[in-house]
Amino acid sequence: MVSLQPLFLYLHKFVELSHDEFDQYLKPYIQIRQFKKREIITSSGEIEQYFNFILEGLAFKYYKQDGEEHIVQIATEEQIIHAQESFHSRTPSEYTVEALEATTLASITFDDLEQIYSSSHKMERLGRLVITFSFVWQHKWQMQAVKLAPRERFLRFMERNPELLQRVPQKYLASYLNIQPETFSRFKHILRAKR
Repeated sequence: MVSLQPLFLYLHKFVELSHDEFDQYLKPYIQIRQFKKREIITSSGEIEQYFNFILEGLAFKYYKQDGEEHIVQIATEEQIIHAQESFHSRTPSEYTVEALEATTLASITFDDLEQIYSSSHKMERLGRLVITFSFVWQHKWQMQAVKLAPRERFLRFMERNPELLQRVPQKYLASYLNIQPETFSRFKHILRAKR
C-alpha cells in the first residue's frame, strides 16, 4: 500500500491541515497511478487531465522541436509535475510528461479538483497557494535560465540537486539547463575539483 503521508506533509506546508480534513476532502479523490520507466504520463496534443504529485520516482516534461527534446522540468519525489498550462486552460498540451524511472503518482483529475475547491474555503485557499507556488517557482527558474551564465546555472542547480547526477542521464540535465552536452561534461569536472 502506497503511503499518502508525503502528500499530506507537502500540503501542510501551505495550510494547517488535519489528517481528518485530508481524509475527508482530498483522499476520496486521489488516484494512485503507476508508470514504468520511459512510459508516457501525458502526451503532447492531449488535454492534461491530472494534477500529479510524485510519491516515488522521477519524471520529466519536454516539448519537441525539429525532432529534438527540450526539457523544461525534471521532478522527483515530493514535487508536482503536469502539463499545467493545458490542465488549467483545458487546451491541448504542447508538452509530453514522461516517467524517467518507475514512478508512482498521487493524481487528482481537473473535475475532482474543482469539487475539492468547492467543498470548503480552506481547500480553495490551499489550491490557490499550491498553484501560485508552482507558477512562481517556474517563473524563477525561467529567470535564472535567462539571467545566469551557463556555468553559474549548472553550479547552482547541482548544489541544490546533487542526487540528480546519479539518477538522470547527462543529456537530459544538459537540455534542462540549456547547456551543450560537451560544456556540461566540462562543468562536471569543475564540480569534482571543488569537492
